Amino acid sequence: MTELVDPLTPVGAGMSTPDTQYPVTLTVNGQRRHVAVEGRRMLVDVLRQDLRLTGTHAACDQGVCGACTVRVDGQTLRSCITLAVQVDGAEIRTIEGMATSPEELGPVQQAFWEKQGLQCGFCTPGMMLRVEEILDENPAPTREEVREGISSNLCRCTGYQFIVDAAMRAAEIRAERGSEA
Repeated sequence: MTELVDPLTPVGAGMSTPDTQYPVTLTVNGQRRHVAVEGRRMLVDVLRQDLRLTGTHAACDQGVCGACTVRVDGQTLRSCITLAVQVDGAEIRTIEGMATSPEELGPVQQAFWEKQGLQCGFCTPGMMLRVEEILDENPAPTREEVREGISSNLCRCTGYQFIVDAAMRAAEIRAERGSEA
């Protein structure tokens, strides 16, 4: 006869508990970082609280709004629904890593500034990282392709027109700067 086991009760030696710490190594904005995290910690919390990179915003905590968007190994990802242990060893880019240098904005940042692609600024970090990914995949998108591409990120202030204008301007700046962008 098979014995029934309560799935909520840890069985056997060496089982983890909710407080078990796991070593995680991340390369964040080009800098290798080591953190110990509970298995249930979300990436957004590790970035904001442990690494003090507060440009990544937490809003819906359900992966719906896009405010927490970061790039993991080149792809945008919702950090509010991603466990930090899932991205162990990954390359992560946050809004803090977008500038070309301390003195020069990155092309997407420059375009958002020029074209007023923000109002309150809450969605802006995630939106900029999403636009950057769109332009990496298609350096000369149409306005409709940009609209479709940013539809995964919500903005409650701008009506999106200035964001689309900024994305189009960012494509121009990247083309002007060449491969450095």
